[in-house]
Order: sequence, then C-alpha cells, then structure tokens
Amino acid sequence: MQRLRLKADGRIVELRDGQEFPLAPALVEMTAAPAPCETAPPPAVRDLRRRAQLTQLEFAARLGVPVETIRNWEQGKRVPRGPARALLAVIAHSPETVFAALAPEQAPA
Repeated sequence: MQRLRLKADGRIVELRDGQEFPLAPALVEMTAAPAPCETAPPPAVRDLRRRAQLTQLEFAARLGVPVETIRNWEQGKRVPRGPARALLAVIAHSPETVFAALAPEQAPA
C-alpha cells in the first residue's frame, strides 16, 4: 500500500521508511485533486484586523482560532478557506455585528 502526504505547498510526497519522496510529475497529475474554483480573492486579513483595531492575539481570540492561524494568513503562508473565508468576508462588511455575535454570553446578574 502506498502512503501519500499532501504538503502545505501543494506537493504530494510518498512516505517510505519514515522519509518523504516526491512523486513523479505524471503520478502527481493522476493523484492530485483538481484545484477548487475560487472566484474572489480572500479578504486581506491584516487589513480587517487593523480596521477592527485589534492585535493578532485579540483577533484570534475573537474568531476562536489559534494566533498562529492569523499569522499564517497575514504572512501568506496559508489562505483562509471554507467557513473561515466566509466569516472574514462577513467581517469585512459588518465587523461589529460579527464580533457581537461571537462574543461570549454574559451570565445574568
């Protein structure tokens, strides 16, 4: 059985004896999943965070993600996808509403 790993940069490598070996280009084409069609670029996370006047740590806490995730998005190491991408798009239009909805509920006094 062949063990494959998808690397963060999109490469596919084979795992053998604890080491990674790049797959031949022809094999990569056969095993790689088609790239998703994305029409709009993801929102600029740094710009959204700065407009909200939050630090990376505060922004991460409000979204409920690790601060490393915010750093990776801002540095272009990763791209927000799926629900995170949708949430950032909503934040771009109405940050106060999103942050209010995500805020922890206050216990009645």
